[in-house]
Amino acid sequence: MKLLLVEDDLRLADYLKKGLEEEGFVVDLARNGIDGLHLATQGHHEVIILDGMLPDIDGLAVLAALRQSKTTPVMMLTARGMTEDKVNGFRSGADDYLVKPFAFAELVARLHALGRRRAGAANEPAQTSLSLLDLELDAVRRTARRDGRELRLTAKEFALLWLLLRRKGEVVGRTEIAESVWDMNFDSDTNVIDVAVRRLRAKMDDPFEVQLLHTVRGVGYVLDVRAQAAGAA
Repeated sequence: MKLLLVEDDLRLADYLKKGLEEEGFVVDLARNGIDGLHLATQGHHEVIILDGMLPDIDGLAVLAALRQSKTTPVMMLTARGMTEDKVNGFRSGADDYLVKPFAFAELVARLHALGRRRAGAANEPAQTSLSLLDLELDAVRRTARRDGRELRLTAKEFALLWLLLRRKGEVVGRTEIAESVWDMNFDSDTNVIDVAVRRLRAKMDDPFEVQLLHTVRGVGYVLDVRAQAAGAA
């Protein structure tokens, strides 16, 4: 697996590069945000490890810029461990979030998980568009439209909507959403999913007469023309 490591701490970067290469990874190293963004957009990497605190460009800014053109899985590696920090990371398009200090074995395990997820997505039958009523998603152009109007979604919002639309009419649980969209175990103390659903609903439902995204309390979410169960809202 080919990785891009963006880390400005010289000792940590060298330690990680050596350790990951001993684990069989191929590692490109960038020591600042500018070089990291250049390598990320111009190169071909299966996973990007991105420090959240860089001296020139903040890691979240690098991530936001990267998400304009690339869907490469990104693991944020940062000392910022508050819930708000994690939410901001996932909002910006991170696929995983690991707080320093961390166990090297956990980092390796998470990288393999991201790699399997990417490989699994590549092996799925090609499905480039989905629709429901007046909602249309195009995976190739990464566009979402409703009633002909473009919905400006973040990478995570698009991934969440794609999952729900691919399973339209079915209730998708919060654990499955966490694992499929954020590639993380569901933590009841984390409101990442609630925030993402709220922002998605504001963009794709609130401006329109017919509501498509429904909450099934205590279970998960369903995308359908009508709520599917008692207690749905």
